Amino acid sequence: MKCDQELLNRVKRLEGQLTGIRKMMETSNACQDLVIQLKAVRANIDKTISILTTKNLQQVMEVHPEDAEKFQDALDLIVKSR
Repeated sequence: MKCDQELLNRVKRLEGQLTGIRKMMETSNACQDLVIQLKAVRANIDKTISILTTKNLQQVMEVHPEDAEKFQDALDLIVKSR
């Protein structure tokens, strides 16, 4: 699977968020603040997984257009689950 710049940028943002969380932990920030940031990272990871999976299915559809309806159903399921 070929990853595009959008996905790479998302991963870079996640790295930045995690670095920020580590720094917050080192400076003994409030637990509530850490939980908020960790939830944001989790949401960002979930969104990245959805985008990655969707793009992968789209690439597969280009190779196997005869199965386009099945793939579209799978894409719809992914989008609905987020």
